[in-house]
Amino acid sequence: MDIIDQLPSLLAATIRVAVPLVLAAFAGLFSERAGVVDIGLEGKMLAGAFAGAAVSSITGNVWLGMLAAVALAAVLGALHGFVCISQKGNQVVSGLAINIMVSGLTMTLGLAWFHQGGQTPPLPPSARFSEVIFPGTALLSGIPFLGAIYGRVIGGQNILVYPTFLMVPLAWWVLYKTRFGLRIRAVGESPAAVDTAGVPVVRLRYAATIIAGVLCGVAGAYIATAQGAGFVRDMTGGRGYLALAALVLGKWKPWNTLWSCLLFAALDAVAIRLQGVVIPGVGPVPVEFVQSVPYIMTIVLLAGFVGRAIPPKASGYPYVKER
Repeated sequence: MDIIDQLPSLLAATIRVAVPLVLAAFAGLFSERAGVVDIGLEGKMLAGAFAGAAVSSITGNVWLGMLAAVALAAVLGALHGFVCISQKGNQVVSGLAINIMVSGLTMTLGLAWFHQGGQTPPLPPSARFSEVIFPGTALLSGIPFLGAIYGRVIGGQNILVYPTFLMVPLAWWVLYKTRFGLRIRAVGESPAAVDTAGVPVVRLRYAATIIAGVLCGVAGAYIATAQGAGFVRDMTGGRGYLALAALVLGKWKPWNTLWSCLLFAALDAVAIRLQGVVIPGVGPVPVEFVQSVPYIMTIVLLAGFVGRAIPPKASGYPYVKER
């Protein structure tokens, strides 16, 4: 009975934790499907988190914070595109440089602007994204299990949760049912053939990196202004790298990537609930072990279950047009 009682809470937590992973993983999906490896998901999410929290704190308007987060992350996406597409730079190095730069820059700006150790002031409810309460929640709350599922899993979620999961079928449709998606996938497999057909490779790759930046900006704003109540140093906590792992585990396919993100989120939700649990004969579960569980399981899953994951053929290689 305890397991059944805890299941709605676990499902609700899984959905909440999955949102930034899904957004970041699909950011990587668009970028890498176009042939541009994006290790900088973490940095763009962190930049979005800082911009979203800072602007929301200053203006008191969370939507302006979201706009700032998206704009800054999109600029970083374009910067990554400039280095990798226009200048033919190393894509992995460019992504890591963005991560390092943003980690230091957000801390520096936070200290200069807010004088709170690199953090932003705690956001009031009016400067955060609120939960959605569905009609009939109070009426159904007395029904065991089903009431909790309706009120806390289906309803009771942050307003950004619903468009995030609606984005998944939309992204699938764009990639597999539209001309733009066909070209994105083609430029990640054979950019020379796409160029021969008269399709602008550079423009498509830039579009993909900017889309990746926009999605990372939304993910960062969600972490700071929906899941949290302000910005703290390095608050993304490696979610960008987990999103990349989910993308590999999902073999660069939209629906598989979604299930991978939900799996990692479920592991994280379970790990959080292990805190304070006492194992007979051993004692309390160490906090350090709880924090490392999602990452340990990521390594186990990638090593033992992903099989042969084949990325897009041109992924990681700058396109040099033959003359």
